[in-house]
Amino acid sequence: MTRLVLASGSVHRRKLLLDAGLRLDVVPSTLDERALEAPLKDSGAGPEDVAEILAEAKAVDVSEKHPDAFVIGADQTLSLGPDVFHKPADMEEARRTLLALSGQTHRLNSAVVIARDGEAVWRHVGVASLTMRDLSPEFIGHYLAAAGEGVLTSVGAYQIEGRGIQLMERIEGDLFTIVGLPLLPLLAELRRLGAIEG
Repeated sequence: MTRLVLASGSVHRRKLLLDAGLRLDVVPSTLDERALEAPLKDSGAGPEDVAEILAEAKAVDVSEKHPDAFVIGADQTLSLGPDVFHKPADMEEARRTLLALSGQTHRLNSAVVIARDGEAVWRHVGVASLTMRDLSPEFIGHYLAAAGEGVLTSVGAYQIEGRGIQLMERIEGDLFTIVGLPLLPLLAELRRLGAIEG
């Protein structure tokens, strides 16, 4: 089998791939994502485009250093209308994020790219829509205290696979896209490329 490399330090993405039975190396890209994203805001790129461009940049960056491997790059954006959210830097920013999302429907745009020999060979963006319940500031405070700093690893300050499910009223889309890696299309493409057993 061909070597697989995950160009992400995300413990969630790594766990998804390992749980699916894939053997892979983890080599996170060291690109500055915010610096790459800054010019995209003025270019008219939408949240799905931003996720795909960043996923591809990370995959290609690592692939150039590991040309023998199929390199998987991924990125996720959270969009609420024209606004794009990132992982909160601290618990205060997490609180502000949840206040902004309360009672609203937002989109998670999860991009995955496969690169080989320093070139992207496949791209996919999965989209999920999530409607959050109306949350009181008190509830948000209690939620963050109970969930802890793990929420800082999530673009929306919630982890749907844990306590974060209690924040939701309605979800449209698959769990893998929500967690940040559209797994079914990725596995299908890896099989098609002969990178995993078919």
